[in-house]
Amino acid sequence: MDIHPIAYLRSDFEGRFGTPRQPGLVPAARAELRLEPPYNDASALRGLETCSHCWLVFGFHAIRPGPWRPTVRPPRLGGNQRLGVFATRSPFRPNGLGLSLARIEALLSPPGRGLALRGCDLMDGTPIFDIKPYLPAIESRPDARPPAGLGETGPGLPVEWEAEAQAALANAPAHLGALIEQTLAADPRPAYHQQRGRGSYGMRLSGHEVRWTVTDAYARVIAVTPLEERGGD
Repeated sequence: MDIHPIAYLRSDFEGRFGTPRQPGLVPAARAELRLEPPYNDASALRGLETCSHCWLVFGFHAIRPGPWRPTVRPPRLGGNQRLGVFATRSPFRPNGLGLSLARIEALLSPPGRGLALRGCDLMDGTPIFDIKPYLPAIESRPDARPPAGLGETGPGLPVEWEAEAQAALANAPAHLGALIEQTLAADPRPAYHQQRGRGSYGMRLSGHEVRWTVTDAYARVIAVTPLEERGGD
């Protein structure tokens, strides 16, 4: 099968570090799915204007190609336990394909340009190979059972702000404060850093460099600095 991207995603998450591990963890996250020719035809999106969520079939474009391995070490299990790759959401997959559920906010204008999305767990520049509507009556299974250890979410990190970092939000996009808090609350650190307890970190979110520390199980935002405007708009 020879497949090609039908679209690319413009996302608040500009690097692997900080990008949520699952969709919906950061509801404030914004993204635009921009269709490529010849798929940017308004008729191809007809019906999605009444749909609240969609599945995105995407490619893990930031993963360096390497040999296929049948087992991986999921960060959710501390990085020390191996599971079969097909029992995980690991990006290290035979064909580098992923599946993500996104909330549809609106169809972009002009018609056929693409979709405005929320709650994505995808990096800026992610190639999209297909879009499918989410059908809750068929796909929502309350009795479903995940692999052991992968169904629970952690308690999250309480988030505090340095006064200077809080003040920097005055000239930032309106959603940036919530985006930072929700991203840090989901604790994007690798498992071995979580076990360490303390540390200083940086990540890029929505055109800003965010510096933060973890001390005594709290995340503290210490600086929010705007970066140069991204190209391609």
